[in-house]
Amino acid sequence: MPKFLSKQKVDLYHEQGYLSPIDVMPEDEALAYKNRLEQAELDYPDQINAENRNNAHLSFACLDELAHHPVILDVVEDLIGPDISLWGTVLFIKEPQSAGFVSWHQDATYMGIKPHEYVTPWLALTPSNRQSGCMSMIPGSHAGRIREHEETFAEDNILTRGQAIAGVDESKAVDLILRPGQMSLHNSEIIHGSQPNCSNNRRIGFAMQSYMPPPARQVLGENYWLKIRGKAFPGDRITLARPRFDMDPGGIERRRLANDNWASILYQGANQKRAY
Repeated sequence: MPKFLSKQKVDLYHEQGYLSPIDVMPEDEALAYKNRLEQAELDYPDQINAENRNNAHLSFACLDELAHHPVILDVVEDLIGPDISLWGTVLFIKEPQSAGFVSWHQDATYMGIKPHEYVTPWLALTPSNRQSGCMSMIPGSHAGRIREHEETFAEDNILTRGQAIAGVDESKAVDLILRPGQMSLHNSEIIHGSQPNCSNNRRIGFAMQSYMPPPARQVLGENYWLKIRGKAFPGDRITLARPRFDMDPGGIERRRLANDNWASILYQGANQKRAY
């Protein structure tokens, strides 16, 4: 029996490849998390900045709390089952009036994980709308195959390789408009992207990319995953640990290992590499 979602919502997720919006917390609570995050940016600018926004949940308590939020986990459990591990997280921050965008792509392309049965929640800590550059999805595009991606390394493209799918029918796109405290969830194979932030405010989203069920296995790189709920996964997965406090020395080292592993996976076979 589902913990949070109705059967109709579960079916809708599998049909269209995403689900949005889902209420996770009140807006004032989300803004409190935003304030904690922005204080961490001020206190530790070398640890959270435009070139270092991956896997910060391993060294900052506020993001670890979000990755373990019971509503998020109940929804994820309804979609992939009770035994859950987390591959990693990304802070998607677009500064006011900035040109950064995300091209049409599929997450599973470079993650090196099979099968593609994992799910990514994207939690808004500020308003995410058309003006601020919200995510857009192509419904049902997860039901085909992994499409060919061109590696552009375009300057304003937020993705690691600037990977982009050509020929996407943008007339089918659906904008995922979220208020602070709401989240969307999407399948690893759905085609999605986002536009620049034309607003006068920061657009901050926290992507838990991605929550994995037991069958998922890293076929590139090492299995540096964080057990989140249920039984530990068998096999050669290397279990990470939660930070005890902000800038926990153990957490800093675990984050370094995870980020180095990500770089080796995400840039596998690339002829150039960015700083993130």
